[in-house]
Amino acid sequence: MLKIPISCSNASYDVLVGSGLLTHSGNLVTKIVSPGRCAIVTDSNVEKHYLKPVLTSLKNVGFKPLTLVVPSGERSKSFRHVRSLCHSMITAGLDRKSVLFSLGGGVIGDLSGFVAAIFHRGIPFVQLPTTVTAQVDSSVGGKTGVNVAAGKNLIGAFHQPQLVITDPSTLDTLPNREYWEGFAEIVKHAIIRDVAMLEILSPERSKDLGALIARNITIKSALISSDERDEKGLRTLLNFGHTIGHGIETAAGYGALLHGEAISLGIIAALWLSVRFSGLQRSELERVIGVLHRLSLPITLPNKISTGSILTAMRKDKKFEQGKLRFVLTHRLGSAYLSAEVSLQDTHAAIEFLRKL
Repeated sequence: MLKIPISCSNASYDVLVGSGLLTHSGNLVTKIVSPGRCAIVTDSNVEKHYLKPVLTSLKNVGFKPLTLVVPSGERSKSFRHVRSLCHSMITAGLDRKSVLFSLGGGVIGDLSGFVAAIFHRGIPFVQLPTTVTAQVDSSVGGKTGVNVAAGKNLIGAFHQPQLVITDPSTLDTLPNREYWEGFAEIVKHAIIRDVAMLEILSPERSKDLGALIARNITIKSALISSDERDEKGLRTLLNFGHTIGHGIETAAGYGALLHGEAISLGIIAALWLSVRFSGLQRSELERVIGVLHRLSLPITLPNKISTGSILTAMRKDKKFEQGKLRFVLTHRLGSAYLSAEVSLQDTHAAIEFLRKL
């Protein structure tokens, strides 16, 4: 088992990484919180694979779990499901001392984390991530939220987990598309902090991603520890590729493109802008395009997603501040910085570039 400590201004916790940890989740959690009433939020896909071992483990140490299952997919990140989950928890008698367990990918983590943040003004929260995206990125850092028609994650709260239990063996049941989309976040981390990772990303599915997951969490930990609430610009570097990527994801319609698929396109656009504004070598852009393509991630924007709809979605994104667009760019792979010099016209050109690949 690998342990990565996370230290923020208002919370400190550990990320535990190791195959088979899910079946020991009860024992691991009792070191942090006392057993009692709890809720497990999961989705209809994860339920059939991993709910039973988690329930057994929690019950064995004295927890009394309430199971709450939502449909799989991005559409579950909605106020409708927030209301439903809160109502079920209230009806079942959960209170401010109860614990909420999030068992699933990024959608479940964001949704249940937001519920944990607002239920009785905040209850303890434990992440049990089961996808690549969640394990290398979204389960850590305390960002929670739901989508609305205007954009992705526009309603949310910061609410750090008490513990993150990452079991890479859960990735074995992911379909190929859901498996590879998570690697967009790994490529992002390589671009902003650890370019050597690009050389070890194989197009073959790995039997043990534990060390790679820990390497990515360490990168994220360093950025969020010094800028927990994204106020200094350091944590913003984690948004590399997300400015246009989120716009594409929203414009396509939630679920049409998986998060990582949209971010893959956003990464290419951000690199193209970096060539134009930051002196990034064109060969470096082409290098990353080759890596993304090798990992079965999209590199071409479908014509059915209009540039206008992407720009409209971007204008409502959190990355606009006082009418100005913030972009994360890179001078060279392995580092990144926040730029305010990219205009909407430049963004339009970057989106059009994605159609030519």
